[in-house]
Amino acid sequence: MNRIFGKGKAKGPPPNLGDCIGSVDSRAESVDKKIARLDAELVKYKDQMKKMRDGPSKNMVKQKALRVLKQKRMYESQRDNLMQQSFNMEQTNYTIQSLKDTKTTVDAMKVGLKDMKKAYKHVKIDQIEDLQDQLGDMMEDASEIQDALGRSYGTPEIDDDDLEAELDALGDELLMDDDSSYLDEASTAPSIPEGLPGDKVNNRDGVLVDEFGLPQIPA
Repeated sequence: MNRIFGKGKAKGPPPNLGDCIGSVDSRAESVDKKIARLDAELVKYKDQMKKMRDGPSKNMVKQKALRVLKQKRMYESQRDNLMQQSFNMEQTNYTIQSLKDTKTTVDAMKVGLKDMKKAYKHVKIDQIEDLQDQLGDMMEDASEIQDALGRSYGTPEIDDDDLEAELDALGDELLMDDDSSYLDEASTAPSIPEGLPGDKVNNRDGVLVDEFGLPQIPA
């Protein structure tokens, strides 16, 4: 059968956009190299024309330079065209990749939503509310137990007015205790002389002193 109708060609893999971009970029780089060679040739002709006088020889060099410049313009147009093609394919490739990423994200969200629905079936809001109520009751019971354990026994009843009066008095005592400098001054003051002026008395050490506390030498 294949001898009659011929054998069809095997289909190759579909064109890859990334490979196409690489091929076009390679061609653009090749054209850039050609443009660089033409630029070097133009510089050479230009230098020659500067050193030559007007005449047929200079005109011939000028014609060569114009021909090279024309070729350069053609190559630049080709390069710009290739660069635009590469840019368009890159934009297309970016859009395709973005769409693939979007599809992957949507698929993942669908799976997540499905899992959430399955998990939500096992959660009952009534059970959660009952659990919260039970926890609240247990916390109240625990508080009552703590109050009962902390109850004091045999404590005499004390009137609030008596407590306030004692507190006020305690504040006055504290203020008095803060300023005790007058006691120090009293302890360091000289003793008051006893007796009449001119009398001689003995001090604590048995020394004879006058009314001003000065020691007296016996006559």
